[in-house]
Amino acid sequence: MTGDGEDGTEMTTTTSRVPAPAEPEHPSQPRRGWWWRLLHRWHYGYVGLLAAVTCFCLSLTPSLLPRGPGLQGAVSGISAAIGYGLGVLAVWLASKLRSRPMHRPGRTAWRILAVGAAVAVLFFLYRGAGWQREIHEMMGVDAPARPRYLLVLPLALLLAAGLVGLIRLLSRAARGVGRLLGRVIPASTARVLAGLVVILLTLGVLNGVVLDGFFTVTDNSFKAINGETEPDVSPTQDPLRSGGPGSLVSWASLGKQGRSFVAGGPSLEELRRFGGNGAERPIRVYAGLDSAPTSRERAALAVAELQRTGAFDRKVLLVITTTGTGWVDQDGVDPLEYMYNGDSAMVGMQYSYLPSWLSFLVDKERARQAGRDLFNAVYGAWSKLAVGKRPKLLLFGESLGSFGAESAFSGADDIRNRVDGMLLVGPPNRNELWRQFVADRDPGSTEILPSYENGATIRFARDPATDLDRPASAWSTPRVAYLQHASDPIVWWSPRLMLSRPDWLREPRGADVSTDIHWYPFVTFWQVTADMAFSTGVPAGHGHSYGSEPVPAWADIAPPDNWTAQRTAELTDLIATRSD
Repeated sequence: MTGDGEDGTEMTTTTSRVPAPAEPEHPSQPRRGWWWRLLHRWHYGYVGLLAAVTCFCLSLTPSLLPRGPGLQGAVSGISAAIGYGLGVLAVWLASKLRSRPMHRPGRTAWRILAVGAAVAVLFFLYRGAGWQREIHEMMGVDAPARPRYLLVLPLALLLAAGLVGLIRLLSRAARGVGRLLGRVIPASTARVLAGLVVILLTLGVLNGVVLDGFFTVTDNSFKAINGETEPDVSPTQDPLRSGGPGSLVSWASLGKQGRSFVAGGPSLEELRRFGGNGAERPIRVYAGLDSAPTSRERAALAVAELQRTGAFDRKVLLVITTTGTGWVDQDGVDPLEYMYNGDSAMVGMQYSYLPSWLSFLVDKERARQAGRDLFNAVYGAWSKLAVGKRPKLLLFGESLGSFGAESAFSGADDIRNRVDGMLLVGPPNRNELWRQFVADRDPGSTEILPSYENGATIRFARDPATDLDRPASAWSTPRVAYLQHASDPIVWWSPRLMLSRPDWLREPRGADVSTDIHWYPFVTFWQVTADMAFSTGVPAGHGHSYGSEPVPAWADIAPPDNWTAQRTAELTDLIATRSD
């Protein structure tokens, strides 16, 4: 050390360096648990997992229809994956808005999440099993044993992990492309372009390989099915049926559903047992997809068949817009043949051989065009007849068929001017006129049971035996009725469920809908989407299964002379018993 002495001379002293004390050894870090190592190995984020657990638990809440463990596992897995993605997105957005790095959760926070998640998952699995049992019993279906519901957890975990892993794989691909592009262009621009490239390539693969392959396989499969014939269906020998002797339409061209339609319906003996000895043989006309090249040509062929069979001389003429496969619900149309003791004619036309849900995705315009072409062609011939000498002109459509049936009209006034009655069953939420009528419903009426223009022409019913009498004001002719169950997911499904709470979940629930159903963003959308897959797998009176309910509806829309409530009850029992 150097300093000044008392006399001002420089003084130097030397001190020995004392070595710094050695730092005490820290005890070794405790070994992390397996769950900790798993989460950090795969880099699962805290907020993402919190959101995933939340969405998983909410997905176990009830929806419109009962679900088994497999379907529930799929709904919960998709919901959890979406929740994780939303959580990760929220953290990323927050990090971009903050000037300082975000605090990373410590071990205590992770432990709280682990314990909280375990408790919440077990609680909601238990409650979910109870909710499902309640819905099963509400619809008269046997509920699965509660222990089977535990399968939901592993199924959901596998699906959620797979979906998250797939997104991460695409993200890594985008980063790799970004590094390559970053060698020649600015890094920020490279990242944006890389993301776009990966997205476009993914969409291209999905559209050009996966979807095209899927549609090719399904198209070929259902085309082959369309060429089949049900075992109990034989070629008709009735000249009043398409495909029979003298018909302008060949039996082979009718398609599977067309052959079942023209060969179906009550026999002459069955009509006599119900309506007496004055029964006539009903007329059934159908044009299959192979009967003529275009929709308009098939419609013209159907009208020619109506004229050949003398259909315009009958008391009632029913125009049917079929579902995607060309199917006609016999429970929806047979009642008219019983009510009029066979003095009736019916005409339908096929526009696709794909199921309704697939037709709605790829053939929706065909359904619209077929509905317009067939009705306009029939109306054109019918309207030329003298008013007192032409049959009642009625229209029927179920599910996607109701979408096509609506397409022939521009609104309520057009319906009133051109038809004598119309019954639409289980209308999809995308039906344009249905949405218009429901949106413009009378104040105070609900979405699940609306009143439009005080029920003057158009009425809605969950139970047609009672609901069509409401409101109490006069129901003038022509009469139009929509049948829609509160538990029918076909009626209530909409993409808007993702982000918007619908009115039917703000209102008191329907009689066959759980009071515990609530709306949650994204989750409710996937729940109702899953409900659609099994919408007809429930007893009549629930979901998309309407059974004998068209009987009282037709009795209100177009009753024959001297028809009574007693006859309606007898026919309802007959159709219901036959369907069991």
